[in-house]
Amino acid sequence: MTQCTDRCKRQISFPETIDELFRLQQQHPDAHLMAGGTDLLVALRHGPQDTRATICLERIDELRRIDELDDGSVSIGAIATFSTIARNALLQERYPLLTQAAATVGGPAIRTMASIGGNIVTASPAADSLPALYLLDAQLELRSAAGSRTVAIAEFILGPRRTMLQPGEIVSRIILPPFTGWSIQRFEKVGRRKSLAIAVASLAAALQLAADGTVAAARFAWGSVGPTVLRCAEAEQALIGKPLSEETLNAAALLTQQAVQPIDDIRATADYRLSVAGNLLLRLAA
Repeated sequence: MTQCTDRCKRQISFPETIDELFRLQQQHPDAHLMAGGTDLLVALRHGPQDTRATICLERIDELRRIDELDDGSVSIGAIATFSTIARNALLQERYPLLTQAAATVGGPAIRTMASIGGNIVTASPAADSLPALYLLDAQLELRSAAGSRTVAIAEFILGPRRTMLQPGEIVSRIILPPFTGWSIQRFEKVGRRKSLAIAVASLAAALQLAADGTVAAARFAWGSVGPTVLRCAEAEQALIGKPLSEETLNAAALLTQQAVQPIDDIRATADYRLSVAGNLLLRLAA
């Protein structure tokens, strides 16, 4: 473990094991945890002076591993970066929905630093990974010095910037159950620009098509159109047994627009988000 002090007299520590991390948390219970720092460093730079200790996670190899588990699930360490996720062959094969989402995060430099665990814990409605993780029924392993527990991501995120993480706990890994038989897995995102865009609205979609081309199963999850990721069972059910056509997707889009809860902010109006949320479904016919 390495420790140093910055110009603000803040202690910065680099534990190399999770046990070292927990010991440091007990010594500094109000410390910041930092993986890539793409959110935290901005907050520290532009917020009031903050001299709390910072514990950097980047040297804990256990937290960056991507492994296939015995039951066919895949484990992703919480500090795995989005560039690593986007390029990982196992994830590309099993969960292209997630690798597509990872490839849209910021620009290349941001993706090289930003971690999936940080994206989850920040709990922003516009976080690019969240719609894919909701749709994939991701489970989060939460660890502390006292032990560990596993929770569904939909239970973990309570609202904008709010999670069920307790003091002393970390998200240690994301577990994706097997996700097979889906003919189409696609992530779509609309922002105010083509690169480095924060989502005005995003959609994670998975479809199973029958031999005759009709929809056998559908799963959708929208980001940035409500306080948390939105699932719309009515829109999913509206496609079952029908061809994947503009007409059937239009019907599902109308049901989606009745379910979303968008807001006005500096990136878009609620009405625009309402329109985009429905229109993202129409891209599935392309």
